Amino acid sequence: MRSYIGFVFTLVRRDVSRDVKSKETIVTMIVFAVLTIVIFGFAFDPRRAVVRAVTPGIIWVMILFSGILGLNRTFEKEFDNDSIIGLMLVPVDHSAIFLGKLLHNFIRLLLVEAVSIPLLFLLFDLRLAGGLPRLLLVLSLATFGFVAVGTLLAALAAVTRWSDLLLPLVVLPVASPVLISAVMMTGALLEDASSTLAPWLGLLLVFDLVFFAAPLLLFDYILEA
Repeated sequence: MRSYIGFVFTLVRRDVSRDVKSKETIVTMIVFAVLTIVIFGFAFDPRRAVVRAVTPGIIWVMILFSGILGLNRTFEKEFDNDSIIGLMLVPVDHSAIFLGKLLHNFIRLLLVEAVSIPLLFLLFDLRLAGGLPRLLLVLSLATFGFVAVGTLLAALAAVTRWSDLLLPLVVLPVASPVLISAVMMTGALLEDASSTLAPWLGLLLVFDLVFFAAPLLLFDYILEA
């Protein structure tokens, strides 16, 4: 068990170190997110009530497409130079590869959110009626569910010639329960309608559990496909 956890964190440290050195993917994701906010900022008058209604959609469109930019690069280097074979030869369960990649994608997308969402609230002059801790919980759970699905499907798409085009097409339908739940809960927090959170939170928790557990059991078969 110790070697399993050690391998997971070694993989996360290696991928984070790559991001820090190259800065290509993370900078692209942040720039995309900021440009999305700026474009919507010009499209809507911040003084109008409609802004509060559309803000949850803006947040999750921004997270979705920024996330896909990162997910497309999840296994790029491993399959381009066949280093995935070296990872598979490490004497730990192959699910550790999935878990390491999931945590890396999670950290990367949280960083994008930490930069972009405060900017959105500042630009649109928004007030969070439902409390910051609840918003952080929703962001964390929804982001985790999205990257769990995305990391699994990125592994499947990486072996194809058209992975950059294929991944968005398969992620969007599968991750739609996460995105719908996240939009509804974010809207409820902006309007302080916290009593409506429970059903959507339950759906999100079930989705996160399923798409965290299933890939851990199935990742061996995906790598061998």
